[in-house]
Amino acid sequence: MADVNAENGLKVKATKPFSPFEWMLSLRYLRARRREGFISVIAGFSFVGIMLGVATLIIVMSVMNGFRIELLDKILGLNGHMMVRGYEQSLDNFDQRAEAIRAVPGVTSVIPLVEGQVMANSRGGAGGALVRGLRESDVRKLEPVSQNIRSGTLDGFDEGTGLAIGSRMAASLGVWVGDTVTLLSPNGAVTPFGTTPRVRAYKVAAIFEVGMSEYDASFVFMPLAEAQNFFKVSEDAVTALEVKIQDPDEVRDFIVPVSQAAGQAAQIYTWEQLNQSFFNALQVERNVMFLILTLILLVASLNIISGLIMLVKDKGRDIAVLRTMGVTRGAVMRVFFITGASIGVVGTLAGFAIGVLFCLNIESLRQGLSALLGVELFSPEIYFLTRMPAVVEPNEVMAVVGMSLFLSIVATLYPSWRAASLDPVEALRYE
Repeated sequence: MADVNAENGLKVKATKPFSPFEWMLSLRYLRARRREGFISVIAGFSFVGIMLGVATLIIVMSVMNGFRIELLDKILGLNGHMMVRGYEQSLDNFDQRAEAIRAVPGVTSVIPLVEGQVMANSRGGAGGALVRGLRESDVRKLEPVSQNIRSGTLDGFDEGTGLAIGSRMAASLGVWVGDTVTLLSPNGAVTPFGTTPRVRAYKVAAIFEVGMSEYDASFVFMPLAEAQNFFKVSEDAVTALEVKIQDPDEVRDFIVPVSQAAGQAAQIYTWEQLNQSFFNALQVERNVMFLILTLILLVASLNIISGLIMLVKDKGRDIAVLRTMGVTRGAVMRVFFITGASIGVVGTLAGFAIGVLFCLNIESLRQGLSALLGVELFSPEIYFLTRMPAVVEPNEVMAVVGMSLFLSIVATLYPSWRAASLDPVEALRYE
């Protein structure tokens, strides 16, 4: 490959693309001398901007993924993927309906339950609660509860009248295993003087902690027979059937077959319908955060452009001398391309390393900062979870890294082209 020297019209032999000479000259330009210190400062800010942009994007996207996965796991772990309710207050012949739904291909479990809102109080306090009446075998199927019993036991749950309550509810009521909790339901007996609330005292048999503050503070599990008696539901009826399937994302495909199996007088609700606004808000927030943080990378890329333009202007005499010595336009362009791209590539790799390491140790870092600052950085009452989750998705990380490299490379093209287009005669005229 040959190029024509602009001054003497002679053909000169071009160096191989990205030869050691070009790399040596590019890296030398990155090490600015004293009078070029300002250019070095711009390059440093560009490097830091890209590094922080990539790291922040990886961290934020991973935390948002962790939030969605953890919340979905907690919500579906206790509530199931579908709820079958009656048009009236209850579903009769629930065992037959449950067996028919279990026969639907893809359904993994069907749990009958009696559900109702109550006021729970003790000597230590009072608060609202959601009571769910289940059989002992079904409570044990709820792994977020059965595998996270902090005190007490679920043994003999069906035979007794004890309750399983969340750890935060136990703390707010000031009760422990063996203590008494009084439940008050507003739907009581109708008398000539109005409706009297239904009140009954129960022993605390177990305390669980699922790790989601809303559930730990409000859920109460009661034996199914006792719940039917407390809420005045007949022995062959329940308020809902909780259905779980193999793949929650395919829940819409099960609406028709489950509805047919449940029979008449049954309504079907999916987890997407029951939690649609919540997960939509998470998705919108995730997308907005991605767009906002991408601006960090864009600003850092613009810094690369400004820094390289200033470097080209400052090195105009050097470029002219190189051109008169026979260096081709392509070689000059590659020199400044390497100079700018090096900032972006090294900054991207540094941001990738920092972001992944931060995500892998995010809970330890959170606890350390909380202890150092004396401030609760991740309040369970606000964020629902007791620990900060972060799930690194390889595809998303590669997308962030790819976008950063693309912006960094594109940012170097115009300054590099401008350096290659510099006229040696004009550059040396006033030297």
